[in-house]
Amino acid sequence: MNFLKNLFGGNGSSRPETDGRGQYFYVKPHRCDDVLRVRVDMSNDLSLNDTNSGYWVRKMVSSGNYKCAQVELTLHFDTNRRLQDSEIQGGQLVTREDYDLWQAAQEAS
Repeated sequence: MNFLKNLFGGNGSSRPETDGRGQYFYVKPHRCDDVLRVRVDMSNDLSLNDTNSGYWVRKMVSSGNYKCAQVELTLHFDTNRRLQDSEIQGGQLVTREDYDLWQAAQEAS
């Protein structure tokens, strides 16, 4: 949970990157250096959880790089659609800054 506070700002002043209905998350698959941007449509992708106390979504993410592992990202949100918890297999959540650095390295090569 501390990672989520660091990722989105523990003091509440930093908000996740959005584009209106979409919220972005960044993942780094195991076995490669790629950093992938994952968009979650907050109106269409979320499903109500079994207890009707929040929402969840599962995204399968893969890179075009054959070395990269496929990543399974499961996100849990409260009833106000604020991120509460995350589970990830085959990779790790990283920050927007990690993505920007990776993008810059790709453009430089």
